[in-house]
Amino acid sequence: MATTYRHNQSVHEYPLVTHSLTKGFGDLLAVDNLTLSVGTEIFGLVGPNGSGKTTTVLMLTTLLDPDSGDATICGYDIRKNPRRVRESISYVPQDMAVDVRLSGRENVIMFAELYGVKNPVEQSNEVLKILDLLDRADERAKVYSGGMRRRLELAQALVHNPKILFLDEPTVGLDVAARKKIWEHIRTLRNDGMTVFVTTHYMDEADRYCDRVAIIDHGRIQAVDTPARLKGIISQDIISVSISGKFTGIDVPGVSFAHQEEDTLIFHCENGAAALPLVKDALSDAGNQVLSMSVRQPSLDDVFLHLVGPGEDKSPFKSSTFRNMMGKR
Repeated sequence: MATTYRHNQSVHEYPLVTHSLTKGFGDLLAVDNLTLSVGTEIFGLVGPNGSGKTTTVLMLTTLLDPDSGDATICGYDIRKNPRRVRESISYVPQDMAVDVRLSGRENVIMFAELYGVKNPVEQSNEVLKILDLLDRADERAKVYSGGMRRRLELAQALVHNPKILFLDEPTVGLDVAARKKIWEHIRTLRNDGMTVFVTTHYMDEADRYCDRVAIIDHGRIQAVDTPARLKGIISQDIISVSISGKFTGIDVPGVSFAHQEEDTLIFHCENGAAALPLVKDALSDAGNQVLSMSVRQPSLDDVFLHLVGPGEDKSPFKSSTFRNMMGKR
């Protein structure tokens, strides 16, 4: 059986479109006039906890009604045609769990039957093969590693051949090797014509794997572009300085203070190599002991902090998510 994940973009240039999508909860405006157009790509939505990422995904997957605005998925309106929308998508939430009492194959077949797939066993074997799980398919899921369980969740989501895949924090709690393998599979899906909409806290992953990234804060999109163009927002070198003592500020021409991360100071400047000794002397004169210094090009983390700020995470602790994350380790 040939892989069945290639889709043509027929009439609709963008499989996912939102216009002024808005959702509030009491006095909290969780999503504020969100307008996006997402093509056949890996599209990353990044933002601090409580920024509106999950609320956005819940609306787009028809699990939550918007207060105003509209959105279409593969040409279907999320309000007028929710059933057609659900037939076109799959959603893998962060705390999705497999049934550990069943084998990998049984888990996928169960989803295939729930989706009404005409050939559930054959299609389940196909996705298990694609996700490198076929040789372990008859073992119970309870013996799978965290990375294998996440791939099994992907297999469950892909068994009915969706056109758009929504992934909420797909690699949270996994080791580096497992994260890399998950992203390799996600890239393959994109290359075969699937739209993948990802929320993630890992800026390095968004930088490396996403075709475009949207940064959201307080329900509003702050910027949308390719990772390379987003990093161009900070068209300067980054100087990181680890110090002891209280920082009271310095005045070095051409050098601007960006923010402080615990005992590390972040500065922006045009020529980092030339500015490095000047910053060190200025800090020493101000009474700070310089422990280490480095200069580098801007990262997506720097852009994120520049647009959103290093605010404290005030979202509530989710015990169910924590338990499921620990179960994947």
